[in-house]
Amino acid sequence: MYLTPEKKQEFFAKHGKNAQDTGSAEGQIAMFSFRIAHLTEHLKKNRKDANTQRALINMVGKRRRLLDYLKSKDIERYRAIVKELGLRR
Repeated sequence: MYLTPEKKQEFFAKHGKNAQDTGSAEGQIAMFSFRIAHLTEHLKKNRKDANTQRALINMVGKRRRLLDYLKSKDIERYRAIVKELGLRR
C-alpha cells in the first residue's frame, strides 16, 4: 500500500497544525497532491485504466476547490502551500 497511516500522519504533522489535525485545508491539499502524483505515474504505465483516470480527475477537482477556499479565506496560507508544494498556480 502506497499510503500508510504513518505517511498520512506525517503529511498532517508537516502541513497542518499537528498530526491529529486532519481537517486542515493545507493537510488535505498536501494529501491530494501526493495521491495525484501517484495516480499520474500509474496512468503513464496504464493508459487504458478509465476508472483511475476518472478518480484522478475528481481528485484534481477536490484539490482545486480546497485551494479556492483557502485563497478566499487566507491568501497568505494559500501562497505558502502553493509555494511549498510547487503547484502551478
